[in-house]
Amino acid sequence: MKNNKELIFNSLKEKYNITIGKLELSKILNVSVSYINKCIMKGTGVPNYKKLGTSKNSKVLWNLADVSEYLADTIQMY
Repeated sequence: MKNNKELIFNSLKEKYNITIGKLELSKILNVSVSYINKCIMKGTGVPNYKKLGTSKNSKVLWNLADVSEYLADTIQMY
């Protein structure tokens, strides 16, 4: 049997590319983009991400594998 991380990853892979932005993450987590921005500023509450650049408004991307791991660690599946 597959573990939760694999099930989540496969489910997300059907809908999204291997990397996602703030809008896609907000849809997956069912929160607003402004909440995602606050979590990034605090450094908690979102999966590991990559910031593409050094400016304040640089693009931020998440790898689906990191999102899957984060979800598997924070939600229970029955």
